Amino acid sequence: MTRQSKTQITDIVGSIPYRLALAGGWIDQPYVSKHNPSAPGSMVTVQVEPEFRFMDRCGICSSTRIIAMEIWKGKMPDRDKEELVRELYRVENEGKIEVSGSQDMIGLIYPGINRLDYDINYEDGYFPRHIESNNDPDIAAWLSSVLYLVPMNQRPDGYNPLGRKNFDPQWVARLGKSGRDCFDAIINKDLNGLGASFNDCMLCWETILPDVVEHPTIKLDLKALLRFYQENYPGAMFSGCGGGYMYVVSETPVPGGFRVKVRTQNT
Repeated sequence: MTRQSKTQITDIVGSIPYRLALAGGWIDQPYVSKHNPSAPGSMVTVQVEPEFRFMDRCGICSSTRIIAMEIWKGKMPDRDKEELVRELYRVENEGKIEVSGSQDMIGLIYPGINRLDYDINYEDGYFPRHIESNNDPDIAAWLSSVLYLVPMNQRPDGYNPLGRKNFDPQWVARLGKSGRDCFDAIINKDLNGLGASFNDCMLCWETILPDVVEHPTIKLDLKALLRFYQENYPGAMFSGCGGGYMYVVSETPVPGGFRVKVRTQNT
């Protein structure tokens, strides 16, 4: 009996894409967006091809993807996207007290580059009032060429980003604006604008949820690492709480970094 060889990485990791969450993250949580005096606030998700296996506990939505793999047998169903988002949201959050934000599900299901607009007065802030999607292959190729991922740190056991909260309305509004600025910069292929949106988002995170980058369970100096990349490139931000990957905006290769392929509807 011969063992059949696997020729594609998707034979192992599945064909369901991954998602990156760029500037504006956390605005999808109602306990954040309810403090926004300039609603809606926005964040950006980007769907990427499953060309390799991302690390777990790094803000790449791996836990949501595992659930999607289980309920959909490793392949995205050919059904209405909003219906799929709500199905996956229900399955993942059933029985949970601290629920995952809907941007996780949307990022996995909506191809291309997406701006999600959250308003506490729409469905209590759990789902976006509007999703602005862009699947232009040229824009996707540009983003794929200037976004580098540098592995940093998996979220440690016992870590909780919600210990310290400072949901100052001005900073929450600024967080939501960083998402709008991020989307506009991508659509306009504005390298410096994209980097600035990353940097601004991180300032917001450090202010409203300081434990995102500084916590007793985190042994790396994430703030020093962040400052290095921000000072030497147009912009940088972490992929999620506790580090994960560093997203670095650059027209030249970033040492130790790699690029991903943005997946569009035409892919």
